[in-house]
Amino acid sequence: MKFFRNIRKRFLYKNKFSKYLGYALGEITLVVIGILIALAINNRNQDRINEKNEQIYLTGLREEFQTSKLKLTELIAVNQANYIGAKEILRYTTANELPVEIVFSTLLYNTFSSDVAFNPNNSLLLEMINSGNLKNLSNTELRKQLTNWTATLEDISRQEEELAIQREKVLDMFRKNESSLSTIFKQAGVYDDLDLPKSRNDVSNLGLLKSTEFENNILMFILTSYATEKAHYYPLMQDIDGILELIQNVRK
Repeated sequence: MKFFRNIRKRFLYKNKFSKYLGYALGEITLVVIGILIALAINNRNQDRINEKNEQIYLTGLREEFQTSKLKLTELIAVNQANYIGAKEILRYTTANELPVEIVFSTLLYNTFSSDVAFNPNNSLLLEMINSGNLKNLSNTELRKQLTNWTATLEDISRQEEELAIQREKVLDMFRKNESSLSTIFKQAGVYDDLDLPKSRNDVSNLGLLKSTEFENNILMFILTSYATEKAHYYPLMQDIDGILELIQNVRK
């Protein structure tokens, strides 16, 4: 820089202002070019950092949604088993011959002992949303799908709450004097597994198969279970597959 200043002084001393001006502009140009080069290097470094962070997020999101897919697959199987069992119970309500008590109790226990609720792995996604890091994902469609994911889960939760209500309506019929949960537990082997004390008398639940209220509750449970699967779980599975495909495409 001292060299440049000396040249400027010589130009001014010899009254060669035009040459001085040209040289000064050239010096300014060099400084600007140097700044632009420094900014370009800094931007490239920042881009590499952002790309590295994005890959870390994508890897974590892929693991979360793969786990959620496995959970949903298992849940769909449980829900299917529940409404298939309920359909078998409904068939007995119109059959000419009643099943034996142990068959009915086992069928009831297997159908209504498992609640249905989707519990996805969302810790990383929620952290990204709350911290604002979701914007760091370069794929616009992926950001859109991830943003809509929480709203989709709320819809799923409302449907599962309705299914739980229909399940409870069936179970409530076994809390009355005319029926017995104890009979179901004993016949299904739950008493032995939990080492529960034996009740005094076994009350038959077969009379419920002639109850219109029981039939209606079973029917509503079947319809709600079926709707949960077809209108909610299957579309949710498609959403998961779509998100995983977008993640895979960005990671390439």
